[in-house]
Amino acid sequence: MELLKNKIRQEGTVLNNSVLKVDSFLNHQIDPVLMFQMGEEFAHRFQDAGATKILTIESSGIAVALATGFKMGLPVVFARKKKSVLMNEAAYTAKVFSFTKKESSEITVLKKFLAAGEKILIIDDFLASGEAALGLTEIVRQAGSTVAGIGIVIEKSFQAGAAKLQAANYHLESLVRIGSFENGQVLFL
Repeated sequence: MELLKNKIRQEGTVLNNSVLKVDSFLNHQIDPVLMFQMGEEFAHRFQDAGATKILTIESSGIAVALATGFKMGLPVVFARKKKSVLMNEAAYTAKVFSFTKKESSEITVLKKFLAAGEKILIIDDFLASGEAALGLTEIVRQAGSTVAGIGIVIEKSFQAGAAKLQAANYHLESLVRIGSFENGQVLFL
């Protein structure tokens, strides 16, 4: 997606050749026009997947999942990283490790929001080691549903996440794929 590549070139910051900071448009401040264009692109790429619901993880995946859900006419559910006192009902959980934050968390989705037999489209902002996406697929499995596909905004192809998801036979679509970071620059595939 050329628009996203240009935004990354203009506003992204490469930190230590393994982390891309995109807080000016994706995960701290949000560019709503870009979000809806990415939602349209995901809707186009997954139009034949038969998805009945979209699942993401808080917080950076929510905006693009919402835009995709709007375009596809599907409800959006997000996994919480921290349980609140209000989450006193039966829930699905999975452990995930954040590459960026270097910490593990237990993600949670209330069972009432994921019924058995659904086809779930997973949408997330980044794919690095694949832990978040695999955690979401585990929640879908626990619910007795199937993964219709996995949509990623930015894939860091030089890390193992994409290979893990493809080895598990998931339909993976990434809007941009990064081959490497060199001298503070993003090199796209």
